[in-house]
Amino acid sequence: MDLLQAPLAIVDLETTGTRPAADRITEIGVLEVEGFEVVSEWSTLVNPGMPVPSEIQALTGITHPMLAGAPRFAELAADLHERLAGRVFVAHNARFDYGFLRREFERAGIRFHARAVCSVRLSRRLYPRSRGHDLDSVIARHGIACRERHRALGDADAVWQFLRIAQREHGDEVLAVAARQVAKAAPPSMSARAARCARACCSTSTRPRPGCRRCGASTGGAPWASSVRCCTRRAW
Repeated sequence: MDLLQAPLAIVDLETTGTRPAADRITEIGVLEVEGFEVVSEWSTLVNPGMPVPSEIQALTGITHPMLAGAPRFAELAADLHERLAGRVFVAHNARFDYGFLRREFERAGIRFHARAVCSVRLSRRLYPRSRGHDLDSVIARHGIACRERHRALGDADAVWQFLRIAQREHGDEVLAVAARQVAKAAPPSMSARAARCARACCSTSTRPRPGCRRCGASTGGAPWASSVRCCTRRAW
């Protein structure tokens, strides 16, 4: 697999929580890349069919009224599956996004399987001396202008900008080799241990936490909002 030549789907999701078995997708963003150039941008809100926690509404800005008229995942599953078919699945913590999509496709009666590259793992391999590899850290480290943080298309675009910066700083061959080293035939499902850690990190307690002991993601002064998905989505 050559990351610079392979067709890519850079994917980001917003969800009602961290558990693919119990939570649902609220927004999908996909950048389609050919010859290492973006050829298409696509995004949609998704009606999850369940309440969205107030903390997540505050984090993403995605509210119940916005989702009321959005399609259910089953209504767009076939089109999305065709859009992703034959492409390398790229996401910032691919395990999270891939796991949610695979579960939603299963509910729609569609089998989903793709080769995946996790940009968290890629960041760790290319920038081993950097302390943080969650998306906020990557954005700050490289001075990336994120068009809309915690929205699907904005975060997918930030991942794309990171890939372009990595190409400029390391060269085509180094980036391609690193991508092959971190590529997975399909990301494993989130472990029970990871889920427990995620629940601990996503506490709504107002007492600041120094960071996740498993992944090292900084939690700053607003514990839930800044640590959400640190273990699962952003740095596991």
